[in-house]
Amino acid sequence: MTRIRQPEGEPIIEVKNLMSHYGDRLILDQINLEVQPSEIMVIMGGSGSGKSTLLRLLLGLHQPTSGEVRLFGKDITQLSELQMYNLRRKTGVSFQGGALFNSMTVGENVAFPLREHTKLDENTIRIMTRMKLEVVNLAKFERLMPSQLSGGMIKRAALARAIVMDPQLLFFDEPSAGLDPVVSAELDKLILRLREAMHISIVVVTHELESAFAIADRITVLDHGKILMTGTVEEVRGSDNPRIRNLLSRTSEEEAVDADEYLQRLTEEVY
Repeated sequence: MTRIRQPEGEPIIEVKNLMSHYGDRLILDQINLEVQPSEIMVIMGGSGSGKSTLLRLLLGLHQPTSGEVRLFGKDITQLSELQMYNLRRKTGVSFQGGALFNSMTVGENVAFPLREHTKLDENTIRIMTRMKLEVVNLAKFERLMPSQLSGGMIKRAALARAIVMDPQLLFFDEPSAGLDPVVSAELDKLILRLREAMHISIVVVTHELESAFAIADRITVLDHGKILMTGTVEEVRGSDNPRIRNLLSRTSEEEAVDADEYLQRLTEEVY
């Protein structure tokens, strides 16, 4: 597949020397990352690598220990609540489980951001909602409840809601999780079509290798809170870093066990 070459210019996302802790535990260590206009950046890594924490920091849901997170040139760690609210109107998020409101129809779910964040009349909201449902091939399912949808349809409905306000930046949290390979491939194609049609920057957090290789312009590989590399699909595939090779081959790392340290962990006082 031919990759779209990204235009040079001010990054949509710029992360500088980002550090994050949970209590005394270091989660992210000196993260530096850029996402260019109209680029699809995939963030991947094993369980506990820090990718979900990085996503929450990019969304402004947590404050870092130190460092900068710039969206559209603004350091979100320094913004007021009102400034952050206005900036979030330029972004969309598709959560892992869809996060649809079970008491609302598909159409009502998609229309929700428009009703909450705009003063558009109901007729305009209805038209915009239906347009986005058309984009994700759910035009005939506007009146269904989330409980009546398949897993893939829930993902697409959540995507329609994420793009209903025409964001410039879109975040995906594990878009292919729980989907069979055919549905997952269809969703990958939809993400690529969205980028082409809307000229939107997209950040995808995933552990699914096939999906990452299918959609990414570049991939950032995290491991134990550090970036191992950021590169094209071909560069990541060709890496000789042993940790990346283990990730790509799904090989677990066996760590040597220190007998004295192991005994100390078993016998130390917890309370």
